[in-house]
Amino acid sequence: MHKVKYRLVFGLVCACTAFGGADAMNLSLDEAVEKIVAESQDVKKADANVKKAQAQLSAANSNRWFKIDGTASYMNMINVENPSKSTGIDLPAAFGGLLSENMKDSSGQPIHIEIPDNIFMAGVSVSQPIYTFGKIGNAVKSVKSAIKMSESSRELTLREVRYSAANVYWTAKMTDDIVKIAKADLDAARAARSSLASVGRANRINLVKIESDIASKEINLSDAEFNRDTAYRMLKILAGIDMDEEITLTDNFPKTFGDLSAGGLKNNPEWDILNQQVRMYEAKAKSSRAEYLPTLAATASYNFMSMGKEIDTMFDEKGSQSAYWGVALQVPIFSGGLHRANATMDAMDAEAARQDLDKSKKMKTEEYDTAIKKYNHLRGNLATLENARNLASKAYQFSTERFAAGQTSAIELAEASAGLYQLDMALLNAKYNILMAAESIKKLGE
Repeated sequence: MHKVKYRLVFGLVCACTAFGGADAMNLSLDEAVEKIVAESQDVKKADANVKKAQAQLSAANSNRWFKIDGTASYMNMINVENPSKSTGIDLPAAFGGLLSENMKDSSGQPIHIEIPDNIFMAGVSVSQPIYTFGKIGNAVKSVKSAIKMSESSRELTLREVRYSAANVYWTAKMTDDIVKIAKADLDAARAARSSLASVGRANRINLVKIESDIASKEINLSDAEFNRDTAYRMLKILAGIDMDEEITLTDNFPKTFGDLSAGGLKNNPEWDILNQQVRMYEAKAKSSRAEYLPTLAATASYNFMSMGKEIDTMFDEKGSQSAYWGVALQVPIFSGGLHRANATMDAMDAEAARQDLDKSKKMKTEEYDTAIKKYNHLRGNLATLENARNLASKAYQFSTERFAAGQTSAIELAEASAGLYQLDMALLNAKYNILMAAESIKKLGE
């Protein structure tokens, strides 16, 4: 009967554990990074800027093609002196010989001609640039450089977001391990208290010291749990994960780190941005200088006009039509120095971008070299730190055994415990710094 109960309870526990595990989300570093990148507003803004630059290229290219404009208008003439009557003009009878038969007046009275009240006009015009001496071509080149700038800016933003995502992930993972370290430290102090209580009458100083250590270590654990919860909330916010969803970080801190002997920094998105910025301003300066030169274009036009005394009779008779085509040469004569000033401003912007590019190459190269040196420096210290931590662990074990045998005080045990705790934290922090140094290298020169 008891065996059946035990089996039933064990089955329920296993079922609940399996159910809880199914609800938790396993999250690796790569998965977290991709989720954060997908949710990043900065990346979405960078994508929008690329599309905006591409639209600007379409706008610049549109100046190469012909343009068609159509117009249509209707007018009703009003007799200001007598709005109820049509507008007209009187001609002397002497003009009768010059007019058609239906306009003559044999009595010698002035001939009255009525002007149609309703006038309809419609037309269409076409213009096509033939040669602009570089105004359009250089404007297009400047926009193409702007597109490449926006693409490099997106790559720069993407690298920054990936670095920040890795930072958030490893920070959360570190808080997990800090909670484990703090909990183990607290459990060890409680075990020492139990050991002290088991020997019967304990030294009062030892008892007070252990109780003080337990209280401080409880605070450490509480702070560690609060920091862990805060780090997890930040990770969920950036990755677009529901706050109520449990997540498990599957990537652990590596035990060993490979040697990194990367070459010098060859390229960086910031350099691409500044290099394209130089080209963009140079092309804009050429386009501004070309404003001094003429523009050759082909033109064509067709117009139709119809008039009538009544709206419904405007198109009874065929209206008048006109059309033309030709070539036009537009020559700028005086602009008050506008074009020269624009060209100078663009040229100075190009020079400023060159100086920024030169400075960026020096600073980013130094930053990259420093990141590699930092990685190798921390990696070189890791073995020494691990050895120090192992020795501190042995020292704490010896102190624990001596304390249980009554051969040492709680003060010595507390000092050994504090030394081990500090080295555990230092080792964890060193691994975090090594990982972030590697991420810095990837961000700068991947």
